[in-house]
Amino acid sequence: MRRSTPRARAALTLPLLGALVLAGCSSRSDSLTVASTSHPSSSSRSSTPSPTKTTSVYAAAAAGELSSVARSARPMVYVPNTLSDTVQLIDPATYTVVGRFRVGREPQHVVPSWDMKTLWVNSDLANTLTPIDPRTGHHGAPVPVDDPYNLYFTPDGSHALVMAERLHRIDVRDPHTMALQRSLRVPCDGINHADYNAGLTAFVASCEFNGKLLVVDRNATAIRKVIDLNVIKTPGATSPHDAIHMMGSPKNGLRAGASAMPQDVRLTPDGRYFLAADMLRNGVWVIDAKTFTYSRFIHTGMGAHGIYPSRDGHRIFVANRDEGTVSVLDASTLKQVARWVIPGGGSPDMGGVTADGSQLWLSGRYNGVVYVFDTTTGKVLHKIPVDSGPHGLSVWPQPGRFSLGHTGNMR
Repeated sequence: MRRSTPRARAALTLPLLGALVLAGCSSRSDSLTVASTSHPSSSSRSSTPSPTKTTSVYAAAAAGELSSVARSARPMVYVPNTLSDTVQLIDPATYTVVGRFRVGREPQHVVPSWDMKTLWVNSDLANTLTPIDPRTGHHGAPVPVDDPYNLYFTPDGSHALVMAERLHRIDVRDPHTMALQRSLRVPCDGINHADYNAGLTAFVASCEFNGKLLVVDRNATAIRKVIDLNVIKTPGATSPHDAIHMMGSPKNGLRAGASAMPQDVRLTPDGRYFLAADMLRNGVWVIDAKTFTYSRFIHTGMGAHGIYPSRDGHRIFVANRDEGTVSVLDASTLKQVARWVIPGGGSPDMGGVTADGSQLWLSGRYNGVVYVFDTTTGKVLHKIPVDSGPHGLSVWPQPGRFSLGHTGNMR
């Protein structure tokens, strides 16, 4: 059945109701095992990276650590606009829109491929992935793919993982041609965001509409565990009753019995925990990365949505979409150390940190703008007008040896 889903309904109502939805450091260097590999070769198929010791999961994605492939890319910020069915190109040197092209219905995210040679625009309601050549910024012909709400890659680059949200599947595909290899059915309403553990042996994925997290093996062959967040009480939550009556918000798609809405998932730099932002509980779940069990909950702000580690691995930025703020967590203690407020309010959503670590770019989902934050001061440096409904923008290039997907989960 075609999605007359919360997101599709929101696409019709958010321009009018967006304003009503909105509400007005140190680090520890724990030694752990993570994957290590050389810069991506000409083929994205390779053996699994051999383990080595390092101080941070994201050590290879530190400031300036660009691969030879990434260095060949044209510096650009790619903004998919869900309500306008467009992608816009912003020059990060001038903060101006320098390009625009149309794509299929409801583009959600711009995702770098494992080998970083292609950027994929996910148009879920059009059932297409549109490739972009990051060297030029030019787009190619769309590739037919069922329901590509989000896109990830296995750690060795041998498979693409399409989060087919409305079909309740993770589709395993060829990472180059996107030909379907097999599908994994998931007990999940709203399969959405994901990230891998430090050893790259499993990933945690969020179920937006029924309040659960899935633990899945590396190649998406089986579900290891289901973590039910609904049974856990947390402070400062929005009631499910209020949520389902928020017209124009994805919150009204909450399933019966659900009281949590997990969104973005990211591993902490020390590899000890998965963090899952929750738009209904208004904060971040902390999940032990070894046992895959609930550890604690951190209240950040209304509509907690996107999670991004700083380039030095000392801080974690959490976008609180419904109150126009960004919470800054100490990556070691997970305590909130700062709170950035968008003057006049806003709706910070998805994005990424620049290659040098100096700026955080986030889409303003309900405001038709892109925000640029100074990561030292938290000041909003720029609000760049774009088309309606900006969502999972990608700042490119980014440091790292390979991409695990989303808007730039680099390792």
